[in-house]
Amino acid sequence: MLKEIDTVKLIFGLKVQQLRREKELSYQQLSKLTGLAISYLHNIEKGKKYPKTDKILVLAKALDTDYNYLVSLKANKKLKPIIDLLHSDFLKIFPLKDFGIDVPKLIELLSMAPDKVNAFVSTVIKITRNFDMQGEDFYKAALRSYQDLHDNYFEDIEEAVHQFRTANKLAPLDLLDKSTLEKILFSNFNIKIDRDYLKDKKQLNNILSYYSQQQQILFLNQEIEEAVENFLLAKEIGFQVLVPAERPTETPLLEIESFDKLLHNFKAAYFAVALILPEAAMIQEIEKMAQWRKWDNEAFLELLPRFGAAPGMILQRFANLLPRHFDVRDIFFIRFFAKPDLKKFLVTKEMHLSQLHDPHANQLDEHYCRRWISINLIRQLKTLQGTQAKADPIAGAQISRYVDTPNAYLCLSIAQASMTNADDSYSFTIGLLVNDKLKRLFRFLDDDSIKQKEVHTTCERCSISDCTARAFPPVFLQKEHSRNQTRAELAAIEKKKAILRNEE
Repeated sequence: MLKEIDTVKLIFGLKVQQLRREKELSYQQLSKLTGLAISYLHNIEKGKKYPKTDKILVLAKALDTDYNYLVSLKANKKLKPIIDLLHSDFLKIFPLKDFGIDVPKLIELLSMAPDKVNAFVSTVIKITRNFDMQGEDFYKAALRSYQDLHDNYFEDIEEAVHQFRTANKLAPLDLLDKSTLEKILFSNFNIKIDRDYLKDKKQLNNILSYYSQQQQILFLNQEIEEAVENFLLAKEIGFQVLVPAERPTETPLLEIESFDKLLHNFKAAYFAVALILPEAAMIQEIEKMAQWRKWDNEAFLELLPRFGAAPGMILQRFANLLPRHFDVRDIFFIRFFAKPDLKKFLVTKEMHLSQLHDPHANQLDEHYCRRWISINLIRQLKTLQGTQAKADPIAGAQISRYVDTPNAYLCLSIAQASMTNADDSYSFTIGLLVNDKLKRLFRFLDDDSIKQKEVHTTCERCSISDCTARAFPPVFLQKEHSRNQTRAELAAIEKKKAILRNEE
């Protein structure tokens, strides 16, 4: 995160650098004029040093400017886009250091760029403002990019899980239930569990867990299922083992104040999933699945009770291990949420590895393709909820072929009722790009019973003319068709003029 003092130093350095270049002064020449060391001038321009008043006055005289201009946070038109970027939320909140990006070097590069690049920077700032992008948007996007950067596999956390299991005499394939996890929390970290306090607090209905550091008590929502409780217990173990300086205390997070907080939450969750779904055991399960001749929904769902895991955990673990151990890297993960009326389906989480894949969140309030298995499973679950007291999770597989692209994805999906409101629904989907590598891994890809469907991202952009699941007209295509007709009419005018000229 870029601090305010860093911004002040960078702006001052940019002004000195620009004025020095305009006067065509070398560092040696400016050093002679000011009596300041060359290395010191370097550090000023890079935003590492901010000189005292007497030195600023000397610099102002040598650069033929005034003191007030140098120390102000405003700049001329050429530097203004970069100064705006420094003042914007982007550099203040985006975790550039986690991506190995040195802010002063980035600013130096931009300051040397032509006007078109500065115009681009200005455009980015305007887009950020016009679409009301907040800090949380940047943090979440940064986290997904961070996962992609590491192929969604974190060897240091996997090793921490392995060492923790060894220290607690847990065999690599030993499965953990909530009783074992609760005992570990108490014996290792003196943390007690309270399952009663939250139940009468209506305002806290959506809080699944809260950890009081002062009391060393983990408060759990009484309504959650055992698999979710396993995860929350294991996640708290993750926090205690990894010991982050900045950590959230509630699940889900009420707000995301910093990238570090979001990253540490992610790492503790990764630890939890890796602890409950051991690497060696899950590799074995994927290898078994790879030998299936036919896709089996029930066998896939058996992984949930076998490991005491929630649906999202299973599919997230696949997304951890497939790139690392099976060289399957073209992956997306997406989570949908729907209210009981099923009028709107919202993407509440997504991740893309290796590239931006065709199925993706759309922030323009459009209608997601109803041919997606992610949405169809939620609809099926809602039907079951109408006939059963409590519908269990359901699973499905689909080959989704994206119209107007060469891409097809094997989509494995699980839908379940919400933990905090049984009338709401979620679906979790992992999509794997179908290529020769995937065909060699999963033999069931030849299974004729796996439905193959042509799909699109949203109804508004879909060219499938006979779609019976369409929820909204293809307005973007209709606009393009209207534009094409207008172009054709304009071209006809030119053609007619050419004919008349030839006749003359």
